[in-house]
This record gives sequence, C-alpha cells and structure tokens, in this order.
Amino acid sequence: MRKRLGMITPSSNSVLEPVTSAMLAGASGVTAHFSRFRVTEIALDAAALSQFDASVLLPAADLLADAKVDAIAWNGTSASWLGIGRDRSLCEAITTRTSVPATTSTLACIDAARALGTRRVGLVSPYTDDVQRRIGEVWTEEGIAPHAERHLGLRDNFSFGEVEPSAIADMIRAVAAEGADAIVILCTNLDGAALAASLERELNIAVLDSVAVTLWRSLELAGGDIRALAQWGRIFQTSAVIK
Repeated sequence: MRKRLGMITPSSNSVLEPVTSAMLAGASGVTAHFSRFRVTEIALDAAALSQFDASVLLPAADLLADAKVDAIAWNGTSASWLGIGRDRSLCEAITTRTSVPATTSTLACIDAARALGTRRVGLVSPYTDDVQRRIGEVWTEEGIAPHAERHLGLRDNFSFGEVEPSAIADMIRAVAAEGADAIVILCTNLDGAALAASLERELNIAVLDSVAVTLWRSLELAGGDIRALAQWGRIFQTSAVIK
C-alpha cells in the first residue's frame, strides 16, 4: 500500500531531504514530500528562537496535507532547547488542522530512546555551548538525562550540513567511550544516518540519527513497514513505546 510522508524542513537544511530519499529508495511504495520554512541559525536569542513559531510551521503542514500525506513530521530538533511541550502542542495543532497524525524529530528521538530501554544516552550535535547545555536540561526534564555529549560550537544552520561524516563518527566514538548505551545524533542537518548501522556493529550500542529516527516514527505513524529499512540501523527493528 502506498504511503506518503510529509516532512516540514528548515530552509537552510541540505541533508535531510537527500538522506530521507536515499533511505526510502529500497522501500517500495513509500515516498517523502517536503515543505520548507525559513531557518538560518540555531541560538538562544529572541530572533533565533522566533524562527520556530507555530505560526510559520502550521502553514507548511497545511501544504503537505494537500498532497494527502499519511503522516507529517516537523523534521527539526528545536524542541530540544525550546521545551518538549512546544512539539507536543504543535503535533496536536497539526492533527487538528489536517486530520493527519504528526510527530517531530525531538519526539521521535525520545520515543526511540525509550523504545530501546536506553539508560545512558549520549548526545552528539553541532550546536553552541549554551544551546547544548539547554538541551541537556530539557532532556533531563523529560526523564532522559544525557550521560555524555559532544558538540561543535556552530551557530549557522547551513554549516551543519558541511560537517564531514568522519567528524561525526569521531564524536560518536568519544561519547561511546564514556559509557553511553545509545547515542543520539541530535540535528537533522548532520550527515550521520549512513554511519549508524556500521557504528552500531563496531560499538555494540544503538546509534539514533535524527533524520533516520524521524523517518522511523513517521513511517510507523503512517502504518508502513519499518522493517523495510532495517539495514539503516537497529531502531528499524523496534516499535515505538509511547509514555
């Protein structure tokens, strides 16, 4: 059965669209459809935070609904520093407007960590010191206190997509060495999805890339077969556990 997945995408993100499409190349009958809105930087000042107001995200969801998608995802991690309640409210608003089930990258990552029974999550991101500290606070409030982390100190959203996969892999290995039992690549503009399966074999821990996990949760919400993507990591062999 055909499944259409709608993705709300930051305008300066150059990673999530090609990666999502590549992942779906082997999934018969599943397609991804994208709607952009303007995001150029990640910071905690008022201008940067205002980029993620629901008033700009909801029209993007409306456009995806025109394509009769079966699920809609805000394919970004902003609630990790804005607060998880923002994404829960956004998903409720999207579903109320469109009658389409909704998720976000942050909610999907939390769902994945819980589904895998993670006790010591590691966070890898491109963000600045203050944003990374805030992420740790928000995740702790959700009951998932980061055990270890690495970040790159970047602010310009486009620059995240220029980070070499080898640098991402080095951060993952460093966090794993500190005892994390699952690692979240927390940014949908870091090119980490293709690293997950091989690093899982190397390190014997789950590697949860934000783009991949958003696709996992979206496909499950749409009623699709997540096992068709099993080669992209162990999360695609695990159903979500929502608490």
